[in-house]
Amino acid sequence: MSILNGTRFRYRLNEQPVRCHAHEAVAPWACFRGIWRTGHGHARVAMAPIFVAILCFLGCGKAAPPAATTSGEAKTNATVETSVQFGEQQAPGNQQDAPSTGNSTWPVFRGNATSDGVATSTLPPEPTLIWKRSIKDGMFEATPAIVDGVVYIGGLNGYFYALDLKSGEEKWGFFSELGFRAPAAVRDGLVYVGDTEGRFVCLDAATGESKWGLSTDAEINAGANFYQNNVIIGSQNGTLYALDAKTGKEAWKYSIDNMIQCSPTIVENRVFLAGCDSVLHIIDLDNGQRVAQVEIGDPTGVTPAAVGDMVYFATQGARVFCVNWRQAKVVWTYEHDKKKSPYQSSPAVGQDMVVIGGRDRMIHGLRATTGDEAWIFPTKRVVDASPVIVGDRVFVGAGDGRVYGLKLASGEKVWEYEAGGDFIGSPAVAAGRMVVAGGNGDVFCFGPGEK
Repeated sequence: MSILNGTRFRYRLNEQPVRCHAHEAVAPWACFRGIWRTGHGHARVAMAPIFVAILCFLGCGKAAPPAATTSGEAKTNATVETSVQFGEQQAPGNQQDAPSTGNSTWPVFRGNATSDGVATSTLPPEPTLIWKRSIKDGMFEATPAIVDGVVYIGGLNGYFYALDLKSGEEKWGFFSELGFRAPAAVRDGLVYVGDTEGRFVCLDAATGESKWGLSTDAEINAGANFYQNNVIIGSQNGTLYALDAKTGKEAWKYSIDNMIQCSPTIVENRVFLAGCDSVLHIIDLDNGQRVAQVEIGDPTGVTPAAVGDMVYFATQGARVFCVNWRQAKVVWTYEHDKKKSPYQSSPAVGQDMVVIGGRDRMIHGLRATTGDEAWIFPTKRVVDASPVIVGDRVFVGAGDGRVYGLKLASGEKVWEYEAGGDFIGSPAVAAGRMVVAGGNGDVFCFGPGEK
């Protein structure tokens, strides 16, 4: 085992990714890259503190860039501005054309500007694996974006991928030295994504060519959103930026006293920011000024879901919140009566249901109007991935390597796919297909089976 040779790690102590803590300043991703990937079970848990101590002693250096391969094994010294070709393809299922019914896009982290996690596309009663793409040395924590028949997703191996939705075939690749945890956002033929070095880039959606970039000097693990001509993005340096989407010119910025790990949620001319400073910030999108704030008692990196006058999110303090954003007032909170575990999953909200995964190894279904518990679905590991509501079902990946399909009203399991590995990234649903990527480097596409 070597820490000095660029070996990549994925830090998990008791299966918990290092996330938002109130006492932390900016936490560089390199210091928490991970537990030794070849370790297993209790051995990895026992070794994690040793890795972290050594990494912090040595300082947070840059890992060596991974090899990018086409037909051979030639290495690349590409920088953040370089496009590459890479990967290998597996296609175990049939490869039908995407259905013409349903919405063809999932352009931002939670599907839309309000981050409610509700798909406008449909899925078949029994989704079938259409294709699976296995990425050599790949690790995914990001949620895909899907626009115009293309899947956009970045991995911790340093590469950002554009894949054909119909077949999974690679269209182009983009390299960034420390890789991507953040989901991409796509609009008007441009792709926006931040990397773990803190660089936010705008890429041509057709070619992967870099158009412009902004360095924030701290990890970006949140996705972007859009308002008028601006793209809105937060960084772990504690700053929310409004940038001209075409040029990258700064329109305004808003700073908090701790890290920003949530994606911005937008309703009308308001953006909601749940911060590691234990505050829900309500900000005017036209000028970047704070309109109101709500003390929430604990830090959070969860992206709020907005429905009507309400925003829903959860915290590291094991509470789910419903806040009336017009009144800047807490309407209800929910805590499980026995297990008090943090939340790192962002909620999906639809049909008077709030669905959220917990580190208590449960998926929680709550009544949106009251916060009352409607159902609980147990899993074998933590659930950090965010659910997606598709009609009368909800789909979510879990740390046990399974993607579950549950009845929205009751939590009854109606579908399951055992993929192996784990899931931190969430499903994206568009054009009759569901795409999700796992921690073992596999990208899965589900949809209609043979006719």
